[in-house]
Amino acid sequence: MSERAAPAYCPYCGDEDLRPEEGSHRRWSCRSCRRVFEVAFVGLLASRTDRTDNAGDAASGS
Repeated sequence: MSERAAPAYCPYCGDEDLRPEEGSHRRWSCRSCRRVFEVAFVGLLASRTDRTDNAGDAASGS
């Protein structure tokens, strides 16, 4: 597996001086605002089916 992706900036203050925190591969600390946050991949969105045809039929009464 490849190395972890590093966040580009702090989600709280926007500073770019981030360091990985000990003890967790998802935890990062911001040296500017001194906050610690985690970055995690949650998942992928399900494929969206095109429902415009079905919605159009219901609206037109067909």
